[in-house]
Amino acid sequence: MTENPEIGKRVDVGGIRTNYIEAGEGMPLILIHGSGPGVTAFANWRGVIPDFAEHFHVYAPDTLGFGYTDFPDDIQGFSMERWVEHIVGFMDELNIAKAHFIGNSYGGALTLAVATRYPERVGAMVLMGAAGRTDFKLTKGLEDVWGYEPSIDNMRALMRTFAHNPDLVKEEIVLSRYQASIQPGMQEKYASLFPEPRQRWLTELSTSDEKLSQLPHATMMVHGREDIIVPFELSVEYAKVLPNSELHLFSGCGHWTQIEKRDRFVELVLPFLKSN
Repeated sequence: MTENPEIGKRVDVGGIRTNYIEAGEGMPLILIHGSGPGVTAFANWRGVIPDFAEHFHVYAPDTLGFGYTDFPDDIQGFSMERWVEHIVGFMDELNIAKAHFIGNSYGGALTLAVATRYPERVGAMVLMGAAGRTDFKLTKGLEDVWGYEPSIDNMRALMRTFAHNPDLVKEEIVLSRYQASIQPGMQEKYASLFPEPRQRWLTELSTSDEKLSQLPHATMMVHGREDIIVPFELSVEYAKVLPNSELHLFSGCGHWTQIEKRDRFVELVLPFLKSN
């Protein structure tokens, strides 16, 4: 059998067997993936982990209910508090006192939620196409992501909403995500995370401007101008509220900045994290 690169190490976090990828040495850096069907930390971050691992001790976990981390039987919709406690518990189990964070989409919202509840555990933050704004109205793109029904055609169409340039959506990505989404029980579990009406889960993901304005952390927002899942205007609003922040907007780029603008993404983020 071919070894599955998406399965890394395992750690027990409050009874939840948690899958994570680990690489490198130095200051801890935690990478938090997005919320699409078939997502794993490896699938989300595989293209940049080697670059960051040259400078940081990288941890890329499958968050609670995603990828190859256990999915508790009692989950009935998304709970930000539970996701936060899982990430902090993950840090505790691995003796990570403090880490930089890079959060993609839902992962950006989760990063901000961790920072507001446990500010001493978070160093610098990079928010990539981040959700989590109180004024975020559900887009058709995100409706399609959370409302995914398994088929190879649906997955191909969905992957093309992530990237502005459809040529970047290779068939191996489509097949990998599709196969992950049809594992026994996987669709039922995924559908239970963000059931209709879905606008309420964006509210659950959000952090108030009052709390955001109190965060001292150095924060970089990175966003694609053509993102149809999480509009770039959300990052503009973050930049107005977060006191120690900067925003980088990419033209010709959708929701996959780390893939669509990989080299420039690394060139921006590495010095930022190393200087904080």
